[in-house]
Amino acid sequence: MAADRLAADGHTFDRTYTRARPDAHVDLVHQLDGQVRERVRREGVDPQREAVVVRRIAEDVVRDHDQLSLTGAVAPIADDGAMVGELVARVSGFGPLQPFLDDPEVEEVWINDPSRVFIARRGRHELTNLRLDAAQVNELVERMLKSSGRRLDISTPFVDAMLPEGHRLHVVLEGITRGFTAVNIRKFLLRAHRLSDLVALGSMTSQAARFLEASVRAGLNILVAGGTQAGNPSKR
Repeated sequence: MAADRLAADGHTFDRTYTRARPDAHVDLVHQLDGQVRERVRREGVDPQREAVVVRRIAEDVVRDHDQLSLTGAVAPIADDGAMVGELVARVSGFGPLQPFLDDPEVEEVWINDPSRVFIARRGRHELTNLRLDAAQVNELVERMLKSSGRRLDISTPFVDAMLPEGHRLHVVLEGITRGFTAVNIRKFLLRAHRLSDLVALGSMTSQAARFLEASVRAGLNILVAGGTQAGNPSKR
């Protein structure tokens, strides 16, 4: 397949450059990430509270790079939108875990080992192709705990915290586990707003829904029970 090429000032670049060479893509992401972080610091932006501003800065950085690529000085970006999303995730979100947190089908994320990142989707566990290293895991944990105001150290080797979107975070300090920091994120997914939604999802029958509604209206005591991931705390 013929490559889509751009010629400018006597230079020719392959538009598939960043797709064909993963190392080049990683280098480019690091370069643009540094530019975004520098502007965030210079403008005094809180990256976690002002994600909209971080996105605007990322868009500006990507746009400037695209303009420079027209001169042939740098390779063009294969997908501007994807690059902006990746930069925002790295600076304002939770880096490589952010796509799983944004995916409405993913219910849980956990790291049993930096090279083994699992998710639960529709009640089924999956081993992802995401591979991290210990430094990346520690940086992610530090960022997540910063948003919750909690800390992880020898005095508190187990931490339970709440992430900004309502997801529940559980972290175990390296040393308590076998040589790495273990992470578990149970996402808060609201798929049913009313009893009729639970009936439509098949979670309960229409008769059970009417009985539950009548019990609530009558002020009766109601015991909520269920297995792991059934959402018991969410129903209380």
